[in-house]
Amino acid sequence: MRQLLQESYSSKRPVEIIYMDDKGCLTQRVIIVYKIYPQSVKAWCLLRNEKRTFKIENILSCGFSNKTKSSFRQKAHLI
Repeated sequence: MRQLLQESYSSKRPVEIIYMDDKGCLTQRVIIVYKIYPQSVKAWCLLRNEKRTFKIENILSCGFSNKTKSSFRQKAHLI
């Protein structure tokens, strides 16, 4: 998973994640990673439409998004 997040960071490609917050709630999100730390990633979250921090241990699954790149270009300039 860390390698895929690194690829997302390097290429600015959006990834789709299943994320569990600290309260145990699951969400499906599409994010664009802009910083990777040992325990977390900072990314633009398209669900919340803002910069967010995600704990890597709470990312349950991760894969490149099938959505078109053009729909994310407007967001990529914000990060």
